[in-house]
Amino acid sequence: MSESEGGAADAVSTSTYSSPAKSLGDPGITPLSPSHIVKDSDAEDAVEQLFLVVVAIDFGTTSSGYAYSFTKEPECIHVMRRWEGGDPGVSNQKTPTTILLTPERKFHSFGYAARDFYHDLDPNESKHWLYFEKFKMKLHTTGNLTMETDLTAANGKKVKALEIFAYALQFFKEQALKELSDQAGSDFENTEVRWVITVPAIWKQPAKQFMRQAAYKAGMATPENPEQLIIALEPEAASIYCRKLRLHQMIDLSSRAPVNGYSPSDTIGTGFTQAKEHVRRNRQSRTFLVENVIGEIWSELEEGDRYIVVDSGGGTVDMTVHQIRLPEGHLKELYKATGGPYGSLGVDYEFEKLLCKIFGEDFIEQFKIKRPAAWVDLMIAFESRKRAAAPDRTNPLNITLPFSFIDYYKKFRGHSVEHALRKSNVDFVKWSSQGMLRMSPDAMNALFKPTIDQIVQHLSDVFDKPEVTNVKFLFLVGGFAESPLLQQAVQSAFGSRCRVIIPQDVGLTILKGAVLFGLDPAVIKVRRSPLTYGVGVLNRFVEGKHPPEKLLVKDGTRWCTDVFDKFISADQSVALGETVTRSYTPAKPSQLVIVINIYSSEQDNVSFITESGVKKCGTLRLDLTGTDASVPNRREIKTLMQFGDTEIKAMAIDVATSKSVKVGIDFLNY
Repeated sequence: MSESEGGAADAVSTSTYSSPAKSLGDPGITPLSPSHIVKDSDAEDAVEQLFLVVVAIDFGTTSSGYAYSFTKEPECIHVMRRWEGGDPGVSNQKTPTTILLTPERKFHSFGYAARDFYHDLDPNESKHWLYFEKFKMKLHTTGNLTMETDLTAANGKKVKALEIFAYALQFFKEQALKELSDQAGSDFENTEVRWVITVPAIWKQPAKQFMRQAAYKAGMATPENPEQLIIALEPEAASIYCRKLRLHQMIDLSSRAPVNGYSPSDTIGTGFTQAKEHVRRNRQSRTFLVENVIGEIWSELEEGDRYIVVDSGGGTVDMTVHQIRLPEGHLKELYKATGGPYGSLGVDYEFEKLLCKIFGEDFIEQFKIKRPAAWVDLMIAFESRKRAAAPDRTNPLNITLPFSFIDYYKKFRGHSVEHALRKSNVDFVKWSSQGMLRMSPDAMNALFKPTIDQIVQHLSDVFDKPEVTNVKFLFLVGGFAESPLLQQAVQSAFGSRCRVIIPQDVGLTILKGAVLFGLDPAVIKVRRSPLTYGVGVLNRFVEGKHPPEKLLVKDGTRWCTDVFDKFISADQSVALGETVTRSYTPAKPSQLVIVINIYSSEQDNVSFITESGVKKCGTLRLDLTGTDASVPNRREIKTLMQFGDTEIKAMAIDVATSKSVKVGIDFLNY
């Protein structure tokens, strides 16, 4: 990093009013003139001034990173220091989500450091080390996630998922605090930081709670001080950042007019490459300025306009539909977040299937177990070629096979890799004499097809919903959005319905948006509940209305059992801070704990908790110890639940004494 550039970046980050001229050459930084700085009073109240800095961690399936902003200078977002290591053809502003434990199961390293160390171990030694990658997907795919859920290392050994996630978060916590301390010139305390962790919007409550528990274990916050940690939803974070975009910070795939000075006759591929060059030249500076004024793209949006954000990452793709509310530019969710496991990992999976087809599933399984480091190498080689795939590519893509692959195959099968390719009938993959697999561009595109088709299909379904008519923009964000193949597919499927826009530096969009969310969590005013939630209660039995098999007679009173008392319906819109109130009375005056089961369903008209599709999903626990028991016999505990935030929250009050009652809402350990 040259002196002058370092100076410019620092100057901009330390003072908003430093000479704008220094930063003009960098489109990632917009010069601010004093007139632009409108102090938003809402934003001031939003982060109680207890925290000096907001640090957001984008914990991704394939790569992760952090960024931060000082609450006194919310218009400057600093992206973390560059990482050591890195791969050809992959920008290393983030680090791979890989973690290495010693044979004694102690944390050793994270990211490129973990990968490189593991790779350099002697094969006999490496099988005792525990290497994990792409483990975040486990939280999405595990149906009954608990604190005890295991993850499997590359060598087949199992470790508790909570430990791995806590190690990863602790690593980021230490890195960020170290960088902040270096900047401040004195030790930065954890208590001065508000942490934000991003998760996919389609994650269910248990997975969000799991992340929170891992963060507590990593020492970021405590159950007594939960506000120090905010869970942010990935597409929401992207949406918040996209509002701030200026024209030179994005690529408009549908534009008929030149954007960034490229004419539309350039193919998407080249426009994007140039944009990438644009970004690469400015990598030296890690500070981004976000204006308090709303970006140019929003000057075209009017009150009530709708847009969709598609966050396509490594593991999941999730999308959210937002409507703008002026004048503050608050956001309202129009349709519950949807998506699925259609991330770029699907492409890796197709590549693995192709290898199984050529070399045999039995060999690939054995190779992964016996030579785990070489398998990691092969997937890294594939990753860099995967990024070179483009719709208009004509020359083949070469993937280097590690020597141990060629060697082990010969031992395993008794004939050469070349022989296997000749007899496999896979005509679009050839063997090149330099020890490489040569894939035709069509063969590479075929690996993308199943995943991209699922994304396009899912988007079509969302566009067909009545709530999603008249969408003006589609923002494509996340790491997978860098793929020209995905860009072209989305543009050709939806370009006629709305403008398809990709922010530059698209892999950092969520990270920057998560910082903005941490500075002002109240920016999203209305969300949609993904599920119907409620509890089971007894109601007075009504002849003709209630089924006879639900009748329960108790002390001469006829009750109907298993009635579903609904708190909130699936896809119901719910405002931030809006509460659902219920009162509960202990069955006996001496009872010190009330535990109420919470049920959920994807259907919105549910009458009984016994119906199909209704699942017990958690518990509400009211702790009455320490409250005054001399109050009247029929104590009433008023419970308030909030469904409008990124996590479900609850509080409770003893009506007779107006004292608050300790309440826990638990979706993990019930």
